Parts: sequence; C-alpha cells; structure tokens
Amino acid sequence: MADGVGLRFRLASPATANALGALVLVLVGITVVLAALIHQLTISNVVTGVPISLGYAAVGVVVARHRPGNPLGWILIFFVLLFLIAVDAGYYAVLRYRLGHDVPFGSVAVVVASLLVLAFALFPLMILLFPDGKLTSRRWRWALWGYAGLVFYVAATSVAPALAMDARHDIHVNFSGQITGTNHLTGWLTHPPGLLTAAVYLSIGVIWLSFAGHQVLSWRRASGEQRQQLKWLACGAAVTLVLGPLGNALDSHVVLSQLLEVGVVALPASIGVGILRFRLYDIDRIISRTLAYAIVTGLLIGVYAGLVLLTQQVLRFHSTVAVAIATLAAAALFAPVRRQVQRTVDRRFNRARYDADQMVTVFAARLKDAVDLDSVQDDLVRMVAKVLEPAHVSVWSSKR
Repeated sequence: MADGVGLRFRLASPATANALGALVLVLVGITVVLAALIHQLTISNVVTGVPISLGYAAVGVVVARHRPGNPLGWILIFFVLLFLIAVDAGYYAVLRYRLGHDVPFGSVAVVVASLLVLAFALFPLMILLFPDGKLTSRRWRWALWGYAGLVFYVAATSVAPALAMDARHDIHVNFSGQITGTNHLTGWLTHPPGLLTAAVYLSIGVIWLSFAGHQVLSWRRASGEQRQQLKWLACGAAVTLVLGPLGNALDSHVVLSQLLEVGVVALPASIGVGILRFRLYDIDRIISRTLAYAIVTGLLIGVYAGLVLLTQQVLRFHSTVAVAIATLAAAALFAPVRRQVQRTVDRRFNRARYDADQMVTVFAARLKDAVDLDSVQDDLVRMVAKVLEPAHVSVWSSKR
C-alpha cells in the first residue's frame, strides 16, 4: 500500500507535468500538419483552435507543477490530450479513408476518433472538484459512479459502429474523421433505442447542472478566501458561456468571432487563479470594472443610435452631420457616465473599494482644514486601519 501511494506521488510531479505539456505541444504540431495534409488548415484552426488548446494545457501544467496533489491540473491536461488525440486520429482517418492514402492503422484511428466524448466527459469534473479537488460528501462519489456509467454507455455506442464497419471492411468517414453511412449496420449498440439514448443524455445534463448547482450553494455558504475562489470560477464560466456562443454567431466578422472564441480560455484561467490564489482578491475589481464598462458601452450605443435617428428622421440633418453629432455627444458623455456607473456598480459589487474611496475622500476634505499634526496622525491611523485592516499600524514623524 505504501509503495503504491509513493508511486502515485512520484508520478504526480512537476517533471510529469512538464512531460505532458511537451506531449501537448507535439500533438498540436501533428494536428497542424495533418490538417494541412487533408486541406483543412484554416485560419480558424490556427487562430482559435491552437491558442485554446495551448491555453487550457498551459493552465493545467502550471497548476499541476505547483499543486501536484490537486487533480484539477491533471484533469485539464488530460482533457486537452484526449481531445487532441481524438482530433488527430480523425484527421488521420480522413487521410486514409477519404483521400485514399495508403497509411497503416487507419481502422485504429477511426476507433480512437470516436472516443472524443471521453475528453468532454472530463470537463464538468473541473467544476465539481474546484478548488481543492476533493468531494464534499460521500453522496457525490455515488453520483460520479453513475456519471461514469452513463459516459461508458455513450462511449460504447460511439465505438460500436466503428468496430462494426471495420469488421465489414467498409469504413466511410466525413471530413472530421467521424464515421458515416451506418444505416446498414445491425445490433443493439450500433443502433441503440432512441428513448434510452435520450434518457442517458438527459441524465448527463442533469448531473452537469448538479455540479454547477453544488458550487452555487457552496458560494452562498462560503466566506473569505473560498468565496473569492468561487467568484473567480463563476466569472470565468460566465465569460466562457458568453464569448463562446457569441463568437460562433458572428460568422460574418471572421477575425472578431475568432478572438471572441479564444475567450473560452477564461474558464481554465480563472480555475488556475482560484487554485493558486494569485491576486485572488482582485476579482471584485475585475467584476465591477467589467460590469461598469459593459453598462457604459450599452448606454452610449443607445445614445448614439438614438441621436442618429433623431437628427436624420426628425431634424433632417445630412447623414454625415448626424453621425458627427452623435459621435461628439457620445464622446462627451463617456467620462461622466462612466464615473456615475462605476460608483453605482462599486456600491453593489465592490463594496470594500467603494467604502475605502469614501473614507479617503472624507479624510482628504478634513486634511485641508487640519492644523494639528497629532490630530492628523490619529485620523490617518484610523483611516488606514479601516480601509486596509492591517495587523499593525504606526506612523513615524520628525518634528523640528
């Protein structure tokens, strides 16, 4: 038993993390080469796919190096590894069965490509196990066993058609390497009952939601450092859920859509910050600034559009003049609107900073009329103690 524990801890080491990170780099290079060989090397693959894969892997390597006992770093790394292996296998299958190149192990590549589901099955575990990688109760262990059984069913129904087509020596794949033309296959796994499959996917969805709900409840009960960690997780998840779908929706703006899609790296980045506790308490400032600028942007866009319509439709100004007036008005309103919105947002979402700013303002006003140095020192000590809450405060002064 002791030897097994020692081996596990030796494997979960910074050296192992470095080796797996290097393997990710190799697989990314293979992905680019295979994509070029099958004529699917696009800007989207280079600008979006590569940075996302490297971003997730980089966070996983950093977390695994600094917290080797925390499984979240390793889950991030293996998520990327399984994803890249399945993608590369799919590209390899395209090379063999769609483009007709005589390369070995084509049928193995088809089977491996069908296991892409295993990569995505790892992803929700990062939410459940955040931040210390431990389950909060034994009930979650039973939930994980049930989840593993459901994932095994989905993986089996994905692999079965590939194996059946390989046995018939009649493999057809699409441009991503996934098998096609399975209607002629027979068998329970190759054509599982639709009701059962729907129930399995619904159950998986419910389990995923329970993982997120667990963290919401944990946030409501948490305080101090743990609460800040969960704020980072929530912030990263929100950015990913907004930017990912938005990037996919903006097909007409290619560069913008790809930059937005890269924003899904916010989730692993927030997980890394939460685990390593690097600048942990900056999250309140980030949230308040993000909300403030989002609100200001929305308000100014509304003002701009309203002024353009008003000057064109009502006042009958030329379109160029209307745009110039709207632009100048929006620029003039930016600073006062941003200050007011920032104060409002800070009052609600960054209360500590708001209270500190108020106390500093009051102290500065009192300082203008102060003439007694001892009184100023006492006020300064009281203000610093309230704003920064240090363990000890002292003021050194030199009187002539």
